[in-house]
Amino acid sequence: MPTRGSLDSCSVILSGLAKRLGLESKLLEARVQRQWPEIMGEPIASQTWPAHIRFKKLYLTVRNSVWLQQLTYLKPTLLAKLHDSTGAALIEEIVLRVGEIPMPISASTSPSEDEIPADSELGVEMDPHTAGIQDPDLRKRFTTAILKYPSRQAPHFSARGPSQAHEKADGFRR
Repeated sequence: MPTRGSLDSCSVILSGLAKRLGLESKLLEARVQRQWPEIMGEPIASQTWPAHIRFKKLYLTVRNSVWLQQLTYLKPTLLAKLHDSTGAALIEEIVLRVGEIPMPISASTSPSEDEIPADSELGVEMDPHTAGIQDPDLRKRFTTAILKYPSRQAPHFSARGPSQAHEKADGFRR
């Protein structure tokens, strides 16, 4: 009869798998990008973007040369903030480059309650298509995306089907 061993938590298993597959730096990169404003604070985060992590170097895109010069002197502080927030020593150096900073994802890009009236005909029409989505925020975003899709504004076909609708419009049978 087999003996019972200790059970590993999912986090231990996933971190071991990420290390074996070489995904540690990619996962850290995604986490740093997602938490960048919280890690660095607003003044620095609004002028910089963590582009990627390669060979234990964080490549940081900076808005202009003035900020690049200032951050050159702050590299030890930036590294300390990164190590404190991530808890990992996967980043040993920061490489600064001047470049285009991507637009931050703000609360204004998320759909508001006003965009999808709950009692509207289109909202009711979307319910069967989005019923399988468990996350309410994701369901709302998906519904908003469908409602904004350009084909929604195209002329609707008749109930008889698209070929017969074209037949009426052209006067020819296809």
